[in-house]
Amino acid sequence: MRSALVLAALLAGPASAIYVPLHEYAGSTFFDGWDFWGNVDNTTWGNVTYLDRAGATAQRLAYVNSAGNAIIKVDNTTNIALAPLVNRPSVRHILRAYSTITHAVAPQVRLTSKESYGVGTLWLIDVVHMPYGCSVWPSFWTLGTGKEWPGAGEIDIIEGINLMSHNQMALHATAGCAQAASAAQGQSGTTLEGDCSLDRGCIVAENKPNSFGVGFANAGGGVWAVQMDVSGVFIWFWSRPQVPDIIRTATSKTNIDTTAFGLPSAAYPAASGCNITQYFGPQQFVLLTTLCGSWAGVPNIYSSTCPGQCVSDNVIGPGSPKYDTAYWEIPYIRTYIADNLAPPAASLVPSSSSTRNVPTPSASATGGNGTAPGSSDGKNAAKAISATGGAMLIGILGTLVGTFV
Repeated sequence: MRSALVLAALLAGPASAIYVPLHEYAGSTFFDGWDFWGNVDNTTWGNVTYLDRAGATAQRLAYVNSAGNAIIKVDNTTNIALAPLVNRPSVRHILRAYSTITHAVAPQVRLTSKESYGVGTLWLIDVVHMPYGCSVWPSFWTLGTGKEWPGAGEIDIIEGINLMSHNQMALHATAGCAQAASAAQGQSGTTLEGDCSLDRGCIVAENKPNSFGVGFANAGGGVWAVQMDVSGVFIWFWSRPQVPDIIRTATSKTNIDTTAFGLPSAAYPAASGCNITQYFGPQQFVLLTTLCGSWAGVPNIYSSTCPGQCVSDNVIGPGSPKYDTAYWEIPYIRTYIADNLAPPAASLVPSSSSTRNVPTPSASATGGNGTAPGSSDGKNAAKAISATGGAMLIGILGTLVGTFV
């Protein structure tokens, strides 16, 4: 019985592996890797209009500052007059942002990455400052490619609204994908919803301090890591003082060993709830900020942290000082692939003309034949999590599985 429990714990945890650099979004070329939305927010119905790259650049809503960090901000210079069907400008890069129409709109930015990343990859995002304030709804998430949402899945990495003090993470998928109750033992966050097929997804609330809003800014920001593996999807957050040395001292060419990451904030193990290779395809990044909309602007939700009315007391009128803190400052976003799955260096050159899928392995970070953990073939499941310890662990798990199947 004890051996079975040990095996279950190993199957449920994140894969420990070495990842090699794949792509970096940083510095003067940060925005070259993204498409700008250039439309209204037609998904979360926020009071913004997402600009194209030319418009966002001209209005200084998307630029690289003197520190070399990317700035993506809400317009805080325009006086928005009360009018039907208007939105405040914003930027989107498929990093997540949608712009929509509701009485008044502000210029914004929404970005979508030209690259997509599949199973066997690791993603890091370093954020110095994220947008916050009443009516403000920032998010960094991923969208599965090739199928109508949510057929290829969605991973919400950073998301919160108004004056919330903590971040929320979530998965969105079709029926059959869930976070099992046992997953709570393998994460530091608190599960708020376990069914990933519901509209709001399977949500985990961050319990670490300073993960969102003013607390995040005052702490100097922080770093998130996301591992997308056949063993599951795992999300870590570290406030600036707690960022592991292997990340803090890394460059764009440094390999990353996830062994030192510790307990993730959110764990979605495949073995006990959601077969990642079945429910999730290659993912594009989405970065955005919207205003009000279908979450931040819901009256009883808005009033829980903010006074007055979402649109009339924030979106309408002068943008400053209301939106002076509504900006992203991002030193880098880096992507990696498990060392034994890395394609030849020549194939890692980013495409500038279309979305390119990074090679999506059918096995785990260090081997296997594509059978996900939790399948009927226990021996192949042991292979699929081989990232947790190499060939010796495969042999140990194989022996244990053979004892219990």
